[in-house]
Amino acid sequence: MIVMSIAGVDPSAGAGVFADLKTFQAIGVYGTGIVTALTAQNPYKFFSTLPVSEDYITEQIDAVMDSYDVEFIKTGMLYSPEIIKLVSKKIKEYDLKAVVDPVMVATSGGDLTQQDIANALNKYLLPNSILTTPNIAEAEKLTGLKINSKEDAIKSCEKIVCDSLITGGHLDGINTISINGEILIEKQELIETDNLHGTGCNLSSAIVAYLAKDNDLKTSILKSLDYVYEGIKNGNYGTLIAKI
Repeated sequence: MIVMSIAGVDPSAGAGVFADLKTFQAIGVYGTGIVTALTAQNPYKFFSTLPVSEDYITEQIDAVMDSYDVEFIKTGMLYSPEIIKLVSKKIKEYDLKAVVDPVMVATSGGDLTQQDIANALNKYLLPNSILTTPNIAEAEKLTGLKINSKEDAIKSCEKIVCDSLITGGHLDGINTISINGEILIEKQELIETDNLHGTGCNLSSAIVAYLAKDNDLKTSILKSLDYVYEGIKNGNYGTLIAKI
């Protein structure tokens, strides 16, 4: 079972490709990693981003696909509309099943991507994906709707163009799931902790890993929510930042 992460690099290893590879390994699948951008950050501060060229991202993906049979992938920080269009093209070319973590802003305060990223995600990537996993702020950017309640989250799920999981770290632990038009609410107790850096990355990569192990989408989501919750509770992520 071989999966892929297409995302940025966090040198503190709490988020991005490095975190995804650790999650893949923990769940028992082999992970490959395509780097879209370098970042300078740590769990408490964001410094800068340096994007990788589209040609080199293409070469990385082609190199992996030349040797490995990959079906399920996740995307994280894609940085620009051009990179989003490129990744969407590759998803179609290789018939990949993509879980999209629509990374836009680091909780430490840094803008990770260009401003028009939400429009590009909606236009190019989400229509070719099986799931997206935005937090509240990201869901608001994707839909243009404010989310202050469970009802608001449900409306946002219904507007997103693919199946979705709006995570509840900023909504009293209410995770809102939409699969084939069916809404499921999965509420989790909030935990007082600083161990939150990269939880969104770990969630989406866990879903991909469970899908690769022949779980259906609903089961993969629920197992991944439990996996991330236990990681936060037990401090298994090291010194981790961004609330899901």
